Formats: sequence, C-alpha cells, structure tokens
Amino acid sequence: MATTATPASTPAQKAAATRKKNAVKRSTTAKKAAATRRENSAAEQTGRVKQEIRTPIKRAGEMAPKVVLVPVGAALVARDELANLRSHYSTRRKTENELHRFERRGSSAVKKLERDLRSAFKGIETRTEPVTKPVELVAARVENVVVSGRSTAAKLQERIASLA
Repeated sequence: MATTATPASTPAQKAAATRKKNAVKRSTTAKKAAATRRENSAAEQTGRVKQEIRTPIKRAGEMAPKVVLVPVGAALVARDELANLRSHYSTRRKTENELHRFERRGSSAVKKLERDLRSAFKGIETRTEPVTKPVELVAARVENVVVSGRSTAAKLQERIASLA
C-alpha cells in the first residue's frame, strides 16, 4: 500500500504564511477604513452645505425670542431688586440694620486683609532671617577692621611724629 504523505512544512514556511495572512488582513482593514472615511467625508460635506443654506434663516429664528425675552427678563430683575430695596430700607431701623451689616462686612474684610498681610510679612521675615545674621557678622567684622585701622593709623602718626 502506497500512501503519499504531504511533506511537513518548515517553521520558515509557517512564518511566511502567517506574515502573508496578516498583510492581507491589514490591507483589507485599511481599504475598509478608507471607504468609511470617504463616505463620512461626503456626508459631512453635504451636511455643511445644507447647514450653510439654512444658517441665516435659523439664526433669525433663534434670535427672535431672545430679542423679546432679554428686555422682559431685565425689567423683571429690576422690579425684584426694587422690591428688595424697598423691603430693606422701608424704615429707619431696617436702614440702620443694613448699614451695620455693611460695616461688619467691611470690618471683617479689612481684618482678613490685615491677617493675610501679617502672614505674608512673617513669611518674608522668616525668609530674610538667614540672610540678616551673616550680614550682622560682616558688619561687625567691618567695624573691627575700621577700629584696628584707626589704631594702626594713630600708631603710625606717633612714629612719624617721633622721627621728625
């Protein structure tokens, strides 16, 4: 009995077949993606054309309610504020209470600002402290040099006077 067996493929042949299969998959995927991009681009362009045609009309339709609603809303807000103003300042006592409230608010704002400034200056003082100590040492050394220079100058003048 003669059996013909197919020869076993080598690892190199298997690798080549896999590379070819993967290349075909990549190519097919790329073609599909390009077709989708073309379709989307065409649909987007037709959508833009339609939008450009109706944009002025649509804008006018959107603006019409705003033209009416904005002044009405402003008038209602002004009316509410006037009613609020009248309720806050209708009597002398209410007016004094409002003024005291403003005073307290201003006072607390000033105190907060002072606290912030104090903390900022403390931060500056702590940052300058490492610098002030060496500066004081240098000043003391300079003072020592000046004193010793004066004493040396006095001795020198005495010697010159004794020689003359």
